[in-house]
Amino acid sequence: MQNSPSTLRQIPRGVWVLGVVSMLMDISSEMIHSLLPLFLVTSLGVSVFAVGVIEGIAESTALITKVFSGVLSDYLGRRKGLAVFGYGLGALSKPVFAMATGAGWVVAARFVDRIGKGIRGAPRDALVADVTPPELRGAAFGLRQSLDTVGAFAGPLLAVALMLLWQNDFRAVFWVAVVPGFLAVAVLFYGLHEPANPTMQRRSNPIRREALRRLDSAYWRVVAVGAIFMLARFSEAFLVLRAQDLGVPVAFVPLVMVAMNVVYAACAYPFGKLADRMSHQRLLALSLLVLVAADVVLALATHWSALLAGVAVWGIHMGMSQGLLAAMVADNAPADLRGTAYGFFNLVGGIAMLLSSALAGLLWEVWGASTTFWTGAGFCVMALAALYVKRTPPPDV
Repeated sequence: MQNSPSTLRQIPRGVWVLGVVSMLMDISSEMIHSLLPLFLVTSLGVSVFAVGVIEGIAESTALITKVFSGVLSDYLGRRKGLAVFGYGLGALSKPVFAMATGAGWVVAARFVDRIGKGIRGAPRDALVADVTPPELRGAAFGLRQSLDTVGAFAGPLLAVALMLLWQNDFRAVFWVAVVPGFLAVAVLFYGLHEPANPTMQRRSNPIRREALRRLDSAYWRVVAVGAIFMLARFSEAFLVLRAQDLGVPVAFVPLVMVAMNVVYAACAYPFGKLADRMSHQRLLALSLLVLVAADVVLALATHWSALLAGVAVWGIHMGMSQGLLAAMVADNAPADLRGTAYGFFNLVGGIAMLLSSALAGLLWEVWGASTTFWTGAGFCVMALAALYVKRTPPPDV
């Protein structure tokens, strides 16, 4: 068995570049997103239900957009240009948050930002699969996710420091977030050389009937599992709102996302390596049990220490499941249809995300925060039952 340094050395340079790009953009995005629910509720007077709908629409927009960018990347036979365009849209949206004077501005900026995420997501994931040998895909996706998540905790940490320095000035923090966003675009444009791939040179419509038939039942099982996971795990904006609900000072609320993402970053690569050697179905089931534990802790929390414990366990779940699902899509899709495969995977997941986030916001408004997390735990149990009662065979068997 290879040790960690040996495996890391074998991971292609392109995966590292894509990981650094993801890290920079996540620093930019999370500096804003870790404060955005509070900015909407306290500064702009938006309801929690509306926050849930906004977050659901935003995240599902990103996931749904991936189907179109994935198909287009397969048709063009090139992926880098779409990724650059997507990261560019994300960078251009950041100044709008700082200038927003009403909820409409925030919704528009969030929409453009998530369209950018959707455009870049499927081509980026397909690039990781394109440049990585099959036996290293779990580790490669785990590494990219770990670097991405470093940004996801560095961003909120920087937001906390700046909120303390500038006395809770949301807009000043949002302006600083513009810088790493544009750096991400520059690193991708100059640092990544897209590999020549003979299977990508024959230009044809990837969504014609004959092509879609090549996405077999094993692939669609992965899509179904991904949708179940999205139903069981609503937007992370509710972790931030739970912190406020428990009385955490505004300047320190982003530490909730720091705690989750530190754990997520630490777990993603080791669990990615484990996914190369372990039954995918078993690892998915374990991650659902972990998410149940996180929901229960968050539902029962009455103190910030319990809150941090719950979000840390949530981070373990993310580390176990996200890279694994991405690797499963790559393993069960033809090389020339990977963009399309990631696109449809995220289309179905996006619809599930919209439904779960809107429901979470409604439950919060009507019955309170605890009910939202108890319901999340219930969806997890249903998802776990679906994995085993239907006896879905693991896609890697």
